Amino acid sequence: MNPEHYPRRILLCVAGLSPQIVTETLYALTVPGEPRFVPTEIRLLTTAEGAERARLTLLSEEPGWFHRLRQDYGLPEIRFTLDSLHIFRDAQGRLLRDIRSLADNEAIADAITAKVRELTADPDCAIHASIAGGRKTMGFYLGYALSLFGRPQDRLSHVLVSSPFESNQDFFYPTLQERVIYTADRQPLDTSDAEVTLADIPFVRLRDGLHEHLLAPGASFSAVVAQAQRNLAAPRLTLDAVHCRVRCGETELTLPPVDFACYAWLARRTLAGQPGVCRNGLEPQDTTDFLAEYTALYGELDPEPSRVRLALKNGMDADYFDGRLAGIRKALVRALGKIGAQPYLIHSDKRRPLSRYALLLKPGQIRFEAVVAAHNHSERTLNFS
Repeated sequence: MNPEHYPRRILLCVAGLSPQIVTETLYALTVPGEPRFVPTEIRLLTTAEGAERARLTLLSEEPGWFHRLRQDYGLPEIRFTLDSLHIFRDAQGRLLRDIRSLADNEAIADAITAKVRELTADPDCAIHASIAGGRKTMGFYLGYALSLFGRPQDRLSHVLVSSPFESNQDFFYPTLQERVIYTADRQPLDTSDAEVTLADIPFVRLRDGLHEHLLAPGASFSAVVAQAQRNLAAPRLTLDAVHCRVRCGETELTLPPVDFACYAWLARRTLAGQPGVCRNGLEPQDTTDFLAEYTALYGELDPEPSRVRLALKNGMDADYFDGRLAGIRKALVRALGKIGAQPYLIHSDKRRPLSRYALLLKPGQIRFEAVVAAHNHSERTLNFS
């Protein structure tokens, strides 16, 4: 579905001391824009001083430039009220009047991240974000947040205003009738002569590569960026049989023993240069190799391996194999996101009906951690490929 067809359509802006970025962007989206994106609501992320300027210039009865724009061009009802002004706060929760310190920058990065994450959680909405207003860091954080959380229906843009109207504090949008404003050196300008357009900004969408918990409220901007960066690194898989722990790059997760044994079995096949496993033609040796991995996870007197051996007394069938792969996939996707999990999943070669399943990692990207007995009979862990 195209953005303009979504039932909830949000214009999301950042602004500092120039609240006219809202009316300029709204004009460009709805009047000359094609296809027209008519927001159902507007959200403005700003400082305390920016919010006051927006209240006085856009939402007041006079001059009320937001209301004037809607009336001049016959725009439908658009929700934009004082509640739509989201004021940044510092680390102590105080309203920010300006952004002056590193701590302030971190606070607005987290605030912008939180708002974009919140709005993109609604599948029935499309967001058009404008990075034209505010300090450069505000626009950067908004663009970056949309790259991290944006969906196919979301868009990013910068508004372009023709000279000499650009940066003029008295210009809000091209009027239908003549209206005179003045430059800093008192040269008269007619606002009906202004041109306002949007520059669409393509961006890379990284949402599917994020952990599930990073899509929920609470994670900071830096934490989300760090995870996205880890997903871009070359894949490295480490398996720790002592704790049934899998480390994918720098991300660790723990698998149930039966799923860890299956994953370790298939990883060892890759290390040995063996072909993938045929789910519709599982061999007795496949069951033996899987059980060897599983049994190694337990002590000699533990009854659990006996129960699994009994369950597989007639050999591993396709349903049992599929159940293990489903468990592995669910855990990896939860920890790494859909995109981040791809290098570590068990993939099919899709040669039906005799499809084979294997890790696509190269042997040099897989490592097992082995436990050996130290001289004092305690355990220590060694890494080897």
